Amino acid sequence: MGSHTVKALFLDRDGIINVDYGYVGRYEDFEYVDGIFALIKRFEKAGYKIIIVTNQSGIARGLYSEDDFNALMSAVQQDFYQAGIGEVSVYFCPHHPEHGIGAYKKQCACRKPNPGMLLQAAEEHSVSLPLSIMIGDSWRDIQAGQKVSLSHCYFVSRKAPPAGAELGNVTQVTSLNDIPVPSSV
Repeated sequence: MGSHTVKALFLDRDGIINVDYGYVGRYEDFEYVDGIFALIKRFEKAGYKIIIVTNQSGIARGLYSEDDFNALMSAVQQDFYQAGIGEVSVYFCPHHPEHGIGAYKKQCACRKPNPGMLLQAAEEHSVSLPLSIMIGDSWRDIQAGQKVSLSHCYFVSRKAPPAGAELGNVTQVTSLNDIPVPSSV
């Protein structure tokens, strides 16, 4: 393996890319969060690889299929292209330990707060995790980022972090527009 030198911006999907209406599996129900295109473009310009890491328990619950999810995300990629954004990698966890159906019901290493999707993305894209950043709206996203020692995590929420949470490398913001792009090193 070559050295891992790529900086990545890891983005949760529901609540960060799109408004979280709960189990969004169809493009018709997909509404972008204000500021997401500008945010991605700013990080892309600063040399970050954009990677979506998303728990999709709607698949586990049988609300939509992996094919539905992939079709939706390829429509989203087309929107990104039209907005002048390059290729965005997508990693998803289709499992749920309690509510999964059939093979989808399992404890896995990929469901956040576990960092499996970040580790897989780092391996496949030569990402340096200590140079990378996570943006999420759930504390699970932040924990996944902390487990792999990302340089910083942005918690986009009006809710306080859980009691006893480790806040060392975390900044809480209420809007994507409040997230600064790190200066290039």
